[in-house]
Amino acid sequence: MTLTPTSPFGRTVCAMVTPFTQDGELDLDGAQALADRLVRDGGCDGLVLNGTTGESPTTSDAEKSALVRAVAEAVGDRARITAGVGSADTRHTVELARAAEAAGAHGVLVVTPYYSRPPQEDVAEHFLTVAGATGLPVMLYDIPGRTGTRIEPVTMLRLAEHPRIAGVKDCAYDLLGSSKVIAATDLAYYSGCEELNLPLRALGAAGYVSTVANVAGPVLAAALDAFDRGAPAEATRLHQQVLPLIELMMASGLPGTVTAKALLHALGLPAGPARAPLRPAAPERTEALLKAYGELGL
Repeated sequence: MTLTPTSPFGRTVCAMVTPFTQDGELDLDGAQALADRLVRDGGCDGLVLNGTTGESPTTSDAEKSALVRAVAEAVGDRARITAGVGSADTRHTVELARAAEAAGAHGVLVVTPYYSRPPQEDVAEHFLTVAGATGLPVMLYDIPGRTGTRIEPVTMLRLAEHPRIAGVKDCAYDLLGSSKVIAATDLAYYSGCEELNLPLRALGAAGYVSTVANVAGPVLAAALDAFDRGAPAEATRLHQQVLPLIELMMASGLPGTVTAKALLHALGLPAGPARAPLRPAAPERTEALLKAYGELGL
């Protein structure tokens, strides 16, 4: 018996980088090639575009729409495309959501408004306004470490009543709070922190949204597959196998965008540079990433 809720966003979802050319322009051909590889060979049945890993703070609205359109064309109905549309401005977020719908996205990822640190009532109204602006399912993005504001569990319970609020990308590091909301709602929860993929799956999460899946999607997916078929020891072994790469990519002082792009570039895959203020990984960091990646046998 599976614990997986029905979800419009997929199960093994990659938070995809946004490839740029060497002079910093949007690389749509590279984006299509990378998206095709992630879906065809990378263990991914969903892609999140224009999220944190996709450098949404430094891409224009026109670039965001062009990326969604190009990737949707490349993968067709083989994967679910969720577009990051979050901003600190409710009106702008609504505009981005409508543009993503027009460009062919299957859903939208909406982060908590940041910097202004709104109270919970205002947080809820922000999400409800965006959910009412399109016909797309909404994935809430709870990442207080970046936004400064939590989506509190009681707010999640209220938001779950909206028919188009369907999921949560969970980066709150609150297993108790997440467990309570998963138990009380039909929201499709996704681990946004790879080290919690299996713990959250055991609590009833739908899957993960992963930066590490840009390079190691097959191993992450295999761990969930093993858990779902009743082989927890195998799931744990696979999970532990990828932990060194997770730590190097996500918990060693560099943003996941930088480490993912460094490793993709070293592997000869579309990535390009990150946009300033982010800077490239040092050569020794790239070497360590390659070593950890090589130990996975991919």
